[in-house]
Amino acid sequence: MADHKDPQRFTFYGWAVCLWVIVVSFQYGYHISALNQIERVLTCKKTDDYSRHYGLPTCIPMTDATFSVVTSVFTVGGLLGSMGANLVMDKRGRKDAIRASSLMTAAGTGIMSVSASVFPLAFGRMLVGVGAGIGICVGPVFLGEISPAKIKGNVGVLTQLAIVFGILFTQSIGLKLATPREWRMVLLLSCALSIIHLLSSPVIAESPVWLVRSGKAPEVKNVSRKLWGNAGRGSDGDVEDPLLPDEGSRRSRSPEDRHEAAVTVPRLLVVPELRKPLSIVCLGMFCQQISGVNAVLYYSNNILSRSLPDLGPYVSLGITVVNAIMTFPPIFLIENMGRKKLLTISAGGSIASLVLVGMGLDNGIVALSSVAIMTFIMSFAIGMGPIPFVIISDVSPPHAVSALSSVALSLNWIANFIVGLVFLPLRDFLARGDPSQQGRVFYVFAVVFLVFFLAFMRAYRV
Repeated sequence: MADHKDPQRFTFYGWAVCLWVIVVSFQYGYHISALNQIERVLTCKKTDDYSRHYGLPTCIPMTDATFSVVTSVFTVGGLLGSMGANLVMDKRGRKDAIRASSLMTAAGTGIMSVSASVFPLAFGRMLVGVGAGIGICVGPVFLGEISPAKIKGNVGVLTQLAIVFGILFTQSIGLKLATPREWRMVLLLSCALSIIHLLSSPVIAESPVWLVRSGKAPEVKNVSRKLWGNAGRGSDGDVEDPLLPDEGSRRSRSPEDRHEAAVTVPRLLVVPELRKPLSIVCLGMFCQQISGVNAVLYYSNNILSRSLPDLGPYVSLGITVVNAIMTFPPIFLIENMGRKKLLTISAGGSIASLVLVGMGLDNGIVALSSVAIMTFIMSFAIGMGPIPFVIISDVSPPHAVSALSSVALSLNWIANFIVGLVFLPLRDFLARGDPSQQGRVFYVFAVVFLVFFLAFMRAYRV
């Protein structure tokens, strides 16, 4: 337990709250890849067995186009969830927003797991997307609002860590459960996790920042003591606020700022002092997606199909493992090196790797393209992956953090959808029918990423 002189630590209960919060990020990552490994058995491409198991068909016949629609409605649901997340966060609180995320995920995965046709499968996946959209907005905000200032960056990285572990977990179990009688277990496991998450919510504290802004001061004292121990109480018995790094910062936060009315999304565009935070969080989230990372995660099998035709599932799993491992270093580096330096190293490595992937594919150098894809994922994971989530609460005033998070993550979903949609057609267009020129698309992504990253760093001066 933290002592009175060190208000920069969590209690055991505080860490338990962090773990509870990042479950929604884990679910987001889980459902990015939930259908990836089970695609062939789900769509009846890997089996001639059209029998029923527990009254449900062992597969659902689908064309590639239909499966693409089922996969992509997750993004549509995510956008809808992110657009409305700030309303839930501000009106009902951070904890209830996470409950709403888990409720939508439980409902969606429940429907998907008992689906016998395409429509309920797609509808369930859209509900899961809505839950993911809400969760990925509120998770970083909640962590930012309960994290002591000196470890705020370290804790903020947990969002990205949970996402990549969600991807890794579903990729791993998908290899085992991709059978006609077991593929539904991939969805049922997620449903069970969401139900457990909901049932455990009564013992979880609300964000003290939201409680203060809602005028619930008596509750704040109890919550702060649970999260930070004696560090949560000042000599006058009031909240000492470990969220602020020093006494000068504590004095600078006025009561008017604490109780200022929450900003709505439309007002972000008309309030001058919010334009810079808006540009920073939006450019950060846009850069994260325009790097092409999700195109690599979505289409790694396709990208390397010429050179590694029989190792598709294992290549995807290997990329996910690398992504997970390289998300650990930022936990220790982000406060020591600083956000800006880590972002610069990450972007530089990512851009260089994209160029090398293109060169390897265009020149038939299998080793170069394979290694460069791995170094791209490694470079992305140490900075561009976690830091855009961390800086939302860094640069946002308390009364605007929900609206800024909602806008930034909505843009993230839109960019994700666009990149996933245009990557393969753009690759084929630039190659002009020549399979040996399929690396050109990576040069385009490298240039576009560089341009937007420079704009982002110009706005984000720390």
